[in-house]
Amino acid sequence: MEQYEAPTGIKQWAEEDRPREKLAMKGRAALTNAELLAILIGSGTKSQSAVDLAKHLLNTASNNLSELARQSVDDMCSVKGIGPAKAISITAALELGRRRKEADPVRRLKIACSQDAFECLRPDLMDLAHEEFWVLLLNRANGVLRKRKVSEGGISGTVADPKRIFKMALNIQASAVILAHNHPSGQLKASDADIRLTKKVKQAGEFLEIPVLDHIIYTDNGYLSFADKGLL
Repeated sequence: MEQYEAPTGIKQWAEEDRPREKLAMKGRAALTNAELLAILIGSGTKSQSAVDLAKHLLNTASNNLSELARQSVDDMCSVKGIGPAKAISITAALELGRRRKEADPVRRLKIACSQDAFECLRPDLMDLAHEEFWVLLLNRANGVLRKRKVSEGGISGTVADPKRIFKMALNIQASAVILAHNHPSGQLKASDADIRLTKKVKQAGEFLEIPVLDHIIYTDNGYLSFADKGLL
């Protein structure tokens, strides 16, 4: 008699081979279509993993995502192990993909000079009675990917941790950063602490190949640019 072998579920796989963990570790591009579908499916059956179910579902559509998108919920439910909830999740995800193709590309604000950075940050820093430290995260074309508050402090100062700044940059694969903080006093002058911090962050950026393009000191009456003043 042949020895029975219990099916191996995803939880028993090596961590780097599980779809969710693989996406977190290696990025979405490293996953196959079946593995991406398995994340939507969520769980398998006693005899099949979520990846097995995804492969069977893809087979019904000739392994073509466009063909799969044309299937109805009932069509998907014809695969054993795919119930209405799983089919609806997959249908919703495929519909989002279709709508994404129809959507206009995001027009990113491009930073061409210090005035652009000042105007981009004005809504976030105006009228504040305390200091806040912000960062603009840019792509290779100096388009703004994100703007993020790094820290906030009291009336006289705030501290920014370079590790936090570059973690933000690395998480979205930013190519450059612009630092910014406000002076509630209205004084347009870089303090010794401002200069030291800028040099520290700039050195870290050079090591990571994520250059610091500028440091803007914001006030409601104007701004100071480290780049314009030759302080970088």
